[in-house]
Amino acid sequence: MFRRKKKDDEPTDAPATPETTESAQSEATAEASAKPEQTTAAAAPAEPAAGGGDSKAVSSKRRGNRVQKVGTVSSDKMQKTVVVRVDRLVLHPKYRRYVRRTSKFMAHDELGATTGDRVRIVETRPLSANKRWRVVEIVQKAAK
Repeated sequence: MFRRKKKDDEPTDAPATPETTESAQSEATAEASAKPEQTTAAAAPAEPAAGGGDSKAVSSKRRGNRVQKVGTVSSDKMQKTVVVRVDRLVLHPKYRRYVRRTSKFMAHDELGATTGDRVRIVETRPLSANKRWRVVEIVQKAAK
């Protein structure tokens, strides 16, 4: 039930940590200095903002790839909010036919999209109880 503590002088199953000698360390530093340094902007790490190591300023520049969807605006009756219908085709497991599935997303709209427009929406932080998406661009205006 309880395990007894191992003493320092007892052998353990874990391999011993390799100790590097001074000659091995000097060879490693010589190899590192022989390689040319990369000076491209992509390889260089982002510089922290002036005024200290503010990690929040650096992390705001590096956001991951956010989920993007393209859909049709089905309702624009709210102020600065549109309902976007996103269709996708799913292979039916039994009948092996493609079935259309529809999802509706409420998105924040500063661009003024109207009903019937094809828009690109991107995932964002919760803006209200139901809004977690933002309209990035209007791909195609609705035919009048």
